[in-house]
Amino acid sequence: MAKPKRSPSLGELRQRHLIDGAALPTGLVASLEADPREGAQRLAEALKRRQADNRAEGQRLRHMLKFETELWEQGHVHIAGVDEAGMGPLCGPVCAGAAILPKGYKLKGLDDSKKILDEAFREELAAAIKKDAVCWSVAWAKVEEIDTINIYQAGLLALRRAVEGLSQTPDFVLVDARKIPGLVPPQRGIIKGDSLSLSIAAGAILAKTTRDQFMAELDAKHPGYGFASHKGYSTPEHLSAMERLGAIDQHRRSFAPVRKVLGLDPVQVELF
Repeated sequence: MAKPKRSPSLGELRQRHLIDGAALPTGLVASLEADPREGAQRLAEALKRRQADNRAEGQRLRHMLKFETELWEQGHVHIAGVDEAGMGPLCGPVCAGAAILPKGYKLKGLDDSKKILDEAFREELAAAIKKDAVCWSVAWAKVEEIDTINIYQAGLLALRRAVEGLSQTPDFVLVDARKIPGLVPPQRGIIKGDSLSLSIAAGAILAKTTRDQFMAELDAKHPGYGFASHKGYSTPEHLSAMERLGAIDQHRRSFAPVRKVLGLDPVQVELF
């Protein structure tokens, strides 16, 4: 005769459904609420909070697919989101990321890259995007191009290169706050697009993680500047390092703090 199946302990239930995130069986929370043990009551409350958080995250992700959903309903199939990283730093190139997500795709935690402070979590999101996307691309505008055509135009150049680097030509392109010159597919610029469009947020994550990796590698080649921590931005640490060590080839000569270190006269830069 078969032994009766053992019911999981509270510890096993906590591990399975609260920590590992396994789906809740129907009636589990109600059963725990009816259990007089204090541990069962705490677990029921924790699971209800998790359910509420999951519902809120689902609503947030649906809202971030508003623009994509409208375009899908109009018959557009492949919708690319594109954004850049590295417009403000004194050092390093601009990187742009583009991604075409599957229709209806949702990735828990995907948001404006500036809101995601955990580097490891950004890397997890980037890995998931690369795995799940219909296609994705990253592209650059080099420091020499930034200094030649100005930072704003260099950002647009990187954005166009990222879209053109996609293996699937998009039917429509969503861009964070700008219009990309010379782009063949129709496009729409969305103010604060990286927090309003999941596709743009995906492009931003790809751009941010790729550029951060570049700056970490630059840090290994040029120790002492702190590139791995400040990513080339104008922090006190970075400015102090430039005063001590001078500028390297990846410093942007068109940016005033770099020109000051090099003893060059200020320049009037057209931003648009």
